[in-house]
Amino acid sequence: MKLDEVTPVLDVHPPHQSPHGWRDFLLHIFTITIGLFIALSLEGIVEWQHHRHLAHEAERSLHAEVASNASGIDGVLNDLHQKQATLKNTVAILNTIIATKKLPPNHPQMSIDFRIVTFDSVSWKTAQASGALSYMPYDDSQLYASIYSQQELVTQSQQQAARDTVMAIAPFMDDPDEKDAPPSPQEATDVKQKVEILQAQYIIVESMMQALAAEYKKFLAAHPN
Repeated sequence: MKLDEVTPVLDVHPPHQSPHGWRDFLLHIFTITIGLFIALSLEGIVEWQHHRHLAHEAERSLHAEVASNASGIDGVLNDLHQKQATLKNTVAILNTIIATKKLPPNHPQMSIDFRIVTFDSVSWKTAQASGALSYMPYDDSQLYASIYSQQELVTQSQQQAARDTVMAIAPFMDDPDEKDAPPSPQEATDVKQKVEILQAQYIIVESMMQALAAEYKKFLAAHPN
């Protein structure tokens, strides 16, 4: 249901005849005062209903958006753990190359990749732009702010991990003709250093993801519907 904002209008007309004495004058002033009070009260009620409707719609939209983002967080964490295991395997292969100048026998393929996971925030931005947050209970607006701030921190940490990934794979892209040949010990050492930086960034990403998952869990437990 859409609530249209209506502003009551009160027309104040002069008396059709001159007041006779102070009694008529005061009665006329009293009538005007009561009319203005009623008009302002009606305007306040309509505005309050509009703000209440705006806050309700924003909360409904925010709840749905947070629940949607939360539904995929476990899969994101599992994917991150798999990538961490892959990087660990890559470091082990690089260590063998550094020590023996050869690839280990029956080695799995080295792999370095990263995928940025995005979180929906359209409802949050809309609530901010419309001013709906100011009409919500303070605790609720603070809870939403905490969740979306944590989402932003996760996004920033992922962007840094993506840059670290580019730095780690860059040495393998210099000479396409030798992509199947193992790197030299020096090249392996350089790549290993970059991969270890990426591993450290993965730890930061995982930590922030876990904090975000905790925020989601807390929110959904307090707002099941």
